[in-house]
Amino acid sequence: MPSHWLKTARKIHKWLGYLLAAQLIAWLLGGFIMSAIPLEKVHGKHLAKRQLDNPFSFIDYTGWSHVDWRSYGTFKAAELSHFLQTPLIKIRTEKRTLYLNGLTGQPFVPPSQAEIAEQAKAHLLDANSNVAVIEKLEKGPREVGYRSNLWRVEMDDAWSTTLYLDAKSGQVLTVRSTLWRIFDFFWMLHIMDYSERENFNNPLLISFSATSVLFCLSGIILLFQAPPWRRRRAVR
Repeated sequence: MPSHWLKTARKIHKWLGYLLAAQLIAWLLGGFIMSAIPLEKVHGKHLAKRQLDNPFSFIDYTGWSHVDWRSYGTFKAAELSHFLQTPLIKIRTEKRTLYLNGLTGQPFVPPSQAEIAEQAKAHLLDANSNVAVIEKLEKGPREVGYRSNLWRVEMDDAWSTTLYLDAKSGQVLTVRSTLWRIFDFFWMLHIMDYSERENFNNPLLISFSATSVLFCLSGIILLFQAPPWRRRRAVR
């Protein structure tokens, strides 16, 4: 191979190495962390249940016959659920989701802070955990998808287990923890989306990926400077 090709390849390889060093480490470390942590633990399935078994049967929903279904227009589905000791009827229309008291058929009264705390503890798998922080949010943070009108309940356990509950129904929306936030941080480094951490096709990632390919190609070219088969011949 011509010497000037090797000289150019050395320069390209060196400067690309400087440019990519930090990101390559982030990619490798992030890949290791994300592959080492089971997804069920990232989603907090070992910390809290998303849903509890419904203790009520259909005959307990005495308010079903009292619901004025016509007033809700066209709806997509009606589901039976519960909140603590109250059966709920969930109605999904084309524009909104409503919750009715399953005993009376009337709109469900949004739960209080004390009831939200009780609901959160009922979903926890560690009975020894207690509520450390509880607050009502008009708009949640990014880790809950910026949903509006919800409760944030953080527990005092080792993983700072945090449950987000819908303020209207008291249903658990999602579970977050320190483990999820660690995974999310390395996911951010891995896909190089430093704002919303969702865009896997962002220009920065594509640019660095293309640069990494050039880095590998220049390294392959440098192999021809002193190929292994020539070294073996020299030894012989």
